[in-house]
Amino acid sequence: MTAAPLADARVALTDVTFQYGSREVLTGFGLVVAPGEVVALLGPSGSGKSTVLRLVLGFAAPAKGSVRLGGELVSHEGRVLVPPEDRHLAVVFQDLALWPHLTVEANLAFGLGKRRSEHEARIQELVSRLGLAGKQKHYPGELSGGERQRVAIARALVMEPRAILLDEPLSNLDVALKRDLLATFRELFEERESTVVYVTHDLREAAELGDRIVVIEDGKLVQEGTLDVLRARPASGFIQRLVEDLSWTARSRT
Repeated sequence: MTAAPLADARVALTDVTFQYGSREVLTGFGLVVAPGEVVALLGPSGSGKSTVLRLVLGFAAPAKGSVRLGGELVSHEGRVLVPPEDRHLAVVFQDLALWPHLTVEANLAFGLGKRRSEHEARIQELVSRLGLAGKQKHYPGELSGGERQRVAIARALVMEPRAILLDEPLSNLDVALKRDLLATFRELFEERESTVVYVTHDLREAAELGDRIVVIEDGKLVQEGTLDVLRARPASGFIQRLVEDLSWTARSRT
């Protein structure tokens, strides 16, 4: 699968360069995500993956290049034109950022304000689908790791965002639980035609969840495509090592 045309993109970074002090983290980086597409952004630690999410979220601005959401220019050449709170994005970080003093139910409704009643049916549906029935009055500290992951995803979906950004949310879970959660998340994303950017260093996760895998190394896009493409023609030593270490065959993407 190839990237969508820029005019049709839900998320688009064009020729982006970004620096931390004197260190260039991204160099001429581009990413285009179509509406309803799930893109897995794959790369080693320090490759620039999380920086890409920060730029999309509006927590930082590119030194060069631009960021667009749904065709709207939101950051350009050192300027954040649309602040994070107005970008209508949902994000799930590695630490999940659940409110520890709020119940599951209150975490899911957080941010909806007066719109809570409009989303009540949606909240209850996600509680049921994600195996959280009976846990609505529990606090995050009373949940298992997998249950906390489900709450974080449900909270993102309830908001009906423009796009969902996930920053290695399953990194602390075992392989069997990861695969179970990935299958559930994939099903929900497909049903809702969610636009998703999923950051990971794990090829297994990328292949299982993504419609397309985008590999970033040293701040540059080095290869993109399906697992089959990466297996047949790995473009770097990093990709080659991941392919050789892959111990199971992910569900194929078409």
